Amino acid sequence: METAMAFLGGLYFAVSIYLMLSQYIIRILLGAALFSNGVNLTLFTMGRITRETPPLIPPDAYVGTPDIANGLPQALVLTAIVIAFSLFAFLLVLVMRSYQELGTDDTEEMRRAEPRDEPVPPLGY
Repeated sequence: METAMAFLGGLYFAVSIYLMLSQYIIRILLGAALFSNGVNLTLFTMGRITRETPPLIPPDAYVGTPDIANGLPQALVLTAIVIAFSLFAFLLVLVMRSYQELGTDDTEEMRRAEPRDEPVPPLGY
C-alpha cells in the first residue's frame, strides 16, 4: 500500500512540474495545487499507513506499540492542507486580477505588456 502511495506521490510531482513549466498562468496555478497535494501525500505516507491500530496509547502504557500509525505527519498534513488552500486562493485572485488588467493568461504576452520605450530598471547599486 505504501509503495502505491509513494508512486502516486511521484506521479503528482511529475504532473505538477510539467504543468508549472507551461507558459499559461492557469496551468501554473493548477501545477502548484497538485504540487501541494503531492507534498501532503508524501508526508502522510511517511507516517506509515496502517489500518490495524489507531495512533492511541493505552492508559496503562507510556509508549505506543510499534504497529501504530504516527500522529505527527497526520497533524502536519492537516496544517499543510490549510496553508495550501490559502495559497491557492491567493494565487487564484492574483491570476484573476492579472487577467483583468492584461487580458491574457499567456506569460509571453504578459511580457509584451511591459513598455518598450522606457529605460531598463537599474540592475545594481
